[in-house]
Amino acid sequence: MLKINSSLVTTEWLAENFNDGSVVVLDASVPPVVPGYVSINDGEIFRAIPGARRFDYDKVICEPNSHLPHMMPSAELFEEKVRGVGVNKDSFIVVYDDVGLYASPRAWWMFKAMGHEQVAVLNGGLPKWINEGRTVVKSYTKARLGNFNATLDREFFCDLEVVLKALDDPGCEILDARSKGRFRGIAPEPRPGVRGGHMPNAKNLPFSQVLKGDEMKSAKELIDIFSEMATKNQRLITSCGSGITACILTLAASVAGYQKLSVYDGSWAEWGALSHLPVIND
Repeated sequence: MLKINSSLVTTEWLAENFNDGSVVVLDASVPPVVPGYVSINDGEIFRAIPGARRFDYDKVICEPNSHLPHMMPSAELFEEKVRGVGVNKDSFIVVYDDVGLYASPRAWWMFKAMGHEQVAVLNGGLPKWINEGRTVVKSYTKARLGNFNATLDREFFCDLEVVLKALDDPGCEILDARSKGRFRGIAPEPRPGVRGGHMPNAKNLPFSQVLKGDEMKSAKELIDIFSEMATKNQRLITSCGSGITACILTLAASVAGYQKLSVYDGSWAEWGALSHLPVIND
């Protein structure tokens, strides 16, 4: 069975290994809502990496009764849905998206939260794969029922009560992946009824700053970025608009060697909508 210690794999690695029986390729694309980020599958032309299966955490593999978008589901629901796309407990999972590196880190973190270690993000995603002239197909692959087992570790995704306690905890840093304008409250929020601004003591690290085009920056560059934000002894809680791009920061921090990582699942869609929670504008 394949083993890899990195949270990222290259297109070269996937091209060499996707015929290995243990490799499962999952398309975790979600339509981008951040300005400047566009899907390479524009609705008229659909392309997928050969053998890919759909991992739709936006509509299917998410908490069905939540008023917040794509919240983490129960372990039971996650296990059922993931088995349905043919994932096994010994699968090596590669997740990608059709923007480059946008939605796939959340799928990676979901699998990590459910106890699966052998999972990685395809650096550059579908755009890089296509730009390199590699083979694509027009539909997803159907698979036999898998035997994946899920056990949720609640440290990986945290709720607002945990974040409230972390605001004044020197052992924690909260990193907000939204743009500087949204963080400061001078750019509008895309969701109706959600206030602008940020949590007290949160730091702003727009997710674009850890990317170089469609790919993640190098480990050295990421170490330099995160060393200005936190020490490796601190717990990093990432947040964004709805819990997607926060996971890009979490992936980047993991590549930089940070291990105490959590994602605020409700993110600003929850925090900004609740009037009793503290908000800073500056």
